Amino acid sequence: MMKKRAALTMSSVLLMSAVLAACGGNSGNTASDNGSNGSAGNSGAVKTVKIFQFKTEIVEGLNELKVEFEKEHPNIKLDIQTVGGGADYGAALKTKFASGDAPDIFSNGGYAEMALWQDKLEDLSDQPWVKDLIPLAAEPMTKDGKTYGMPMNLEGIGFVYNKDLFAKAGITETPKTITELEEAAKKLQAINVTPFGNAYQEWWLLGIQGISVAFAQQPNVDEFIQGLNAGTASIVGNEKFKDWSNLLNLTVKYGQKNPLTTDANTHLALFANGETAMMQEGNWAQTLVDNITPDMNIGMFPMPINDDPEANDKLSVGIPANLVVNKESASKEEAKTFLNWLVTSDMGKEYIVKKWKFIPALSTIPATPEDIGLLGADVWKYVKEGKVYGLQASKFPDGVTQEFASVIQELIANKVDEAGWEQGMQAAWDKLKK
Repeated sequence: MMKKRAALTMSSVLLMSAVLAACGGNSGNTASDNGSNGSAGNSGAVKTVKIFQFKTEIVEGLNELKVEFEKEHPNIKLDIQTVGGGADYGAALKTKFASGDAPDIFSNGGYAEMALWQDKLEDLSDQPWVKDLIPLAAEPMTKDGKTYGMPMNLEGIGFVYNKDLFAKAGITETPKTITELEEAAKKLQAINVTPFGNAYQEWWLLGIQGISVAFAQQPNVDEFIQGLNAGTASIVGNEKFKDWSNLLNLTVKYGQKNPLTTDANTHLALFANGETAMMQEGNWAQTLVDNITPDMNIGMFPMPINDDPEANDKLSVGIPANLVVNKESASKEEAKTFLNWLVTSDMGKEYIVKKWKFIPALSTIPATPEDIGLLGADVWKYVKEGKVYGLQASKFPDGVTQEFASVIQELIANKVDEAGWEQGMQAAWDKLKK
């Protein structure tokens, strides 16, 4: 699940084309690759690398990669732990460090989140994969010219839709305005299909991913965030937040019953079984849908919040997570060995694009639309066209995303009105800003 700046420059887009065009790869035969060069193996001591990450959809693949990696590096054992799927990863990570059980590798979103953990992060600038990072992907974890994390992939977030149900309802184009979206919803209802499946029990879906659009459509998102921190800007009375609440209300109006008690697994099942036509998700949902209904005819389009078709025809794309190394770890060299192996070994690269359906963040990992799936191909199309907004949540103060979600859930439950919601959102920011 994913974070980026407001838009891509054309040069970044051209550089990103290397993701699909590149056919080369690193040999991984570097001084930092302790295992492959034998330095770890010659020591005779077995070291454990504790990995603590939040992407639940890659757990099976990580465990399979663990087996192969440990065969090639018998003196390094991987201990993989995952906290995600709605659980508060950030809080769990803090608990790990506080309890003396700090991981050797953990996830970090970059920007403000990188600053929060800066004193724990190993400088990875000398690692062999760094030179192959796409500039867009490197940005969230780069500070003062140094790289502190390995981006896992590029991700896009929008409305995942069932193309066959759209065709059956007579919807010939994906909606680019909120008016068109409501018209599409009415057509779907007319064929007895629930337009939206809403997993609004999930705080991350609302407080990280959904609300990002209201930030991204600001005239200058970074200036707006700086203004919120300085007290010179406000969510209260902001047009884009009003627009976003209109979209939220529309999805509830045309959605299934009880959205606040519906989790992500349920909305995925509703969608994959053809009971709903749309759901707010990202391209990581490809493998999850495939597990329920293989070869489903699906796609993705941006979430329109108003009637400006040009502003709405941009997909939210960014880096969902970066893998970082704890600089205080006794196994940090072994941790670097694993990260290097993950993105340079044939098996690691194959899993990244073919099993996880990731859009790679390194130019040396080749991928095709067939590899990354229908959703990944749609995300890539928007990227190539330069029609993207960045995911903004990693720029927020620590803890704000959960607070945002609580206030949004109050709006869905009609516990607050529009004005009360805006005030609650602003109060959450003011409470946690630095």
